[in-house]
Amino acid sequence: MVDYVITPPPVPAVPVRGGGLFPVRRIFCVGRNYAAHAREMGHDPDRDPPFFFTKPADAILTGGAEMPYPAATQDLHHEVELVVALGSGGANVDVADAKALVWGYAAGLDMTRRDLQGEAKKLGRPWDMGKGFDFSAPIGDLVAAADLGRKYGSDGHIVLNVNGEERQEGDIADMIWSIPEVIAALSRLVRLAPGDLIFTGTPEGVAAVKPGDELEGLVSGLPPVKTRIAG
Repeated sequence: MVDYVITPPPVPAVPVRGGGLFPVRRIFCVGRNYAAHAREMGHDPDRDPPFFFTKPADAILTGGAEMPYPAATQDLHHEVELVVALGSGGANVDVADAKALVWGYAAGLDMTRRDLQGEAKKLGRPWDMGKGFDFSAPIGDLVAAADLGRKYGSDGHIVLNVNGEERQEGDIADMIWSIPEVIAALSRLVRLAPGDLIFTGTPEGVAAVKPGDELEGLVSGLPPVKTRIAG
């Protein structure tokens, strides 16, 4: 028995449709993976290979819980995304083998302190405080890949509504890098492991939210991700 000098923190976990919890090890996010979003952020999608940033595992927010408006920002943005949950891992995974690593899928929100991210970009600094803050990863219930079919994740409608009005809309088929390509590229940088989540990018239409706003992210075939921004 290990004699810890402090009480170990709880394991972050995402509820699974039908029962059970999926333990979260790490959260990776791929940037600018939809061409229209890359352009709205001022970048050329034809030139960028996939790149990644991270959030802490305990940034997840589940069950439709309220998200406190974070400190140190005046420009909190929404980004709705398809989230991939890995049930197995590996390094240097071939694209053809990558989808076999997927345990399931969820709808998620990559919440962003855009002003902090913009300042970090301008100064050539890391994005951590713009992306990886507390409660910055609301997520809906996971659905097992086995329940969705082998072709799931190649296309599907993705939408973000704020107070019942559509803000973002796109299709998973619009991804620059497919899910297998994203997994393979990430596995060349780190050894992937069971429990890893990958946020796969957002379509155009990102914008600011304020306290009191109700957010609902919808991805075809998945339970919605919902949260209210608390003041």
